[in-house]
Amino acid sequence: MSRLSLSSLSQSSLSLSGPPATPLRAASGDEAGAAAAPTPASMSERCADYDRVRRAIAFLSSQRLRQPGVEEVAAAVGLSSARLTGLFRRWAGLTPKDFLQAITLDHARRLLRESDASVLDAALEVGFSGPGRLHDLFVVHEAMSPGEYKAGGAGLTLRYGFHPSPFGEALAVVTDRGLAALGWADAERAPDQAKPGPGREGALADMVRRWPNAVFVEDAAATAPSVARAFDPALWRPQTPLRVVLIGADFEVRVWETLLTIPVGAATTYGAVARRIGKPKAARAVGAAVGRNPISFVVPCHRVLGSSGALTGYHWGVTRKQAILGWEAGRLG
Repeated sequence: MSRLSLSSLSQSSLSLSGPPATPLRAASGDEAGAAAAPTPASMSERCADYDRVRRAIAFLSSQRLRQPGVEEVAAAVGLSSARLTGLFRRWAGLTPKDFLQAITLDHARRLLRESDASVLDAALEVGFSGPGRLHDLFVVHEAMSPGEYKAGGAGLTLRYGFHPSPFGEALAVVTDRGLAALGWADAERAPDQAKPGPGREGALADMVRRWPNAVFVEDAAATAPSVARAFDPALWRPQTPLRVVLIGADFEVRVWETLLTIPVGAATTYGAVARRIGKPKAARAVGAAVGRNPISFVVPCHRVLGSSGALTGYHWGVTRKQAILGWEAGRLG
């Protein structure tokens, strides 16, 4: 266990740049020669798989106008077609063909047409018990008081740890009241980013800057249950909800609470979120609040798209946002 303060960390920034991309969905799964259903992979294995998955996604994004076939994608990441098929089925429950079919701007626009107009209203009407929430994480949340937030975390002890996840090494931060932050600590340059990832030190510095007066204590044993609960769908049960604590300004918390109503397999826009919170002209401010969401994946900022269907950006890289949407599509399939 170790303690640190903001002064003990180097300052770093994360690139938000990247080519426009589109979300993914599960399709029919009729790919000829598809591998047999994969055996369950451990979280460490899924984390290792993600490196090749993100390289495949980045290649597809860079060649999206040509729409390369499975064989070409496999060659680009140094695998045979059969091995690539096994990789995607093990990691996401999808064949590469399903993945390829879903990475189109037309699909993103269709997703918005089908869900944007009504997804937030419908989610609020049925709450977390409707049939559309079967594949959800089941999250309960509370928000810290404005005074606690303005104090910059003074008097608060935040425990952090690094863990494997399906999307690379994750950094989790917890309080006694629940999960407070979740991000990623890749040190290598992501395919869609101009700079290397933050690494462990940079990812932690990003969190410490949010609450500079808190005491951060390294304690992976304390954060491990929240990470397992977040990333293992077998643990997504309403009887044992994942508890999170939202630490932000009042406007930010209202935006994050709205994001929690977006179900798996749906998407919305910044403008729709602005209208939902009663600030129809605040789409740009909503975008800023979405970008400051500290609990990535769990508070699903990745399900917010530009009005054109483009992914527009993601604090942890657009390729990762696309990967998360595709992984979620596999849960629905």
